[in-house]
Amino acid sequence: MARKLLLATLVVFIVWTVLDFVIHGLLLQSAYEGSMQLWRPMPEMKTGLMYLVRLVAALVFVTIYVRLISPKNMKNGLYYGLLFGLGTGISMGYGTYSVQPIPYIMALTWFLGTLVEAILGGVLTALIVKEGRIDIAEQSK
Repeated sequence: MARKLLLATLVVFIVWTVLDFVIHGLLLQSAYEGSMQLWRPMPEMKTGLMYLVRLVAALVFVTIYVRLISPKNMKNGLYYGLLFGLGTGISMGYGTYSVQPIPYIMALTWFLGTLVEAILGGVLTALIVKEGRIDIAEQSK
């Protein structure tokens, strides 16, 4: 199961990284440019920390599924992703919007983007971490 957890974490991390580039680097580029006073200048951005945070988030996301979701199937992966996305997306998008002067389109896109990322993460995790035949080598550990 550890190999599946690590593989699912890597896949979710890569998908979330690509989607974040599309969302933040392409779709919201003009919104970020219009609110530059709220953000660090590009040379001061903590890119390494950003990737580390995303990796830890992917690991936690997959670990919750592996340890707490049963049975491990597509329906539960989709449902888990939907609930996780709603919970994190609403706080990311609208929670930030309630306390910081970001444009509304940014709040909406953060919410919807997080929702889509979590749903895809749940589906991909379900595809990778399937219940089924128990490997004898895994059983002896």
